Amino acid sequence: MARTIFIGDLHGCRDELAALLDAVGLVAGDQVVAVGDMVVRGPQPHATLALLRSVGALGVRGNHEDRLIRWNESRGTKRPLAVGDMTKKTGRALTRADFAMLHALPLWLDFAAHGVRVVHAGVAPGVPIEHQDPHTLMTVRCVTRDGEPMTKRGEALWGAVYLGPPHVVFGHNARPEAQLHAWATGIDTGCVYGGRLTAMVLAEGQSPPPPEWRMDVLVSVPARKAYVKI
Repeated sequence: MARTIFIGDLHGCRDELAALLDAVGLVAGDQVVAVGDMVVRGPQPHATLALLRSVGALGVRGNHEDRLIRWNESRGTKRPLAVGDMTKKTGRALTRADFAMLHALPLWLDFAAHGVRVVHAGVAPGVPIEHQDPHTLMTVRCVTRDGEPMTKRGEALWGAVYLGPPHVVFGHNARPEAQLHAWATGIDTGCVYGGRLTAMVLAEGQSPPPPEWRMDVLVSVPARKAYVKI
């Protein structure tokens, strides 16, 4: 039966992506879905995107893709976007096909058969998806006591106070272990920092199980090295 394989932040870690696809036993008919930040910081941005294309992967736009797009569009203008050296290095390594892929990434994807919505960072709890601020979708980590989204780490993880449906699968907020909330699962486990690359693997029509059983649908592979420091 066809499965959906949601993969955490890759950051250009092509070899770990290949290892994870081997670990889950990718077969024809499976759908691979990346949660954003597929490139920047890691060693192989072009090869990572090429591998994702080769398996017909879907994905959503992360903050790093968004910054790359805006930088690329500003090149040659009077006011080029100021970005870090890693972003510039990545941008110069990407092809036209790579940038076309990044441009086509939506801010969210829905998988009704699983009751899952994929965004890069998260959502402002209680706000309909069509009214979410794109910046929130790509950068939120926590919320204030008043429920306002925060890009920095704070007292309350947004996923801990979010009440679905749908179940949100996300990345962005790298942690040693996956975030297992009632209605959200964070699968950025810090591969580019020397942690692990993690996937949630759901069978056809399967919904994410409750937190106490959710580890049963998660698969991880170790990073080959720490490519950057936290």
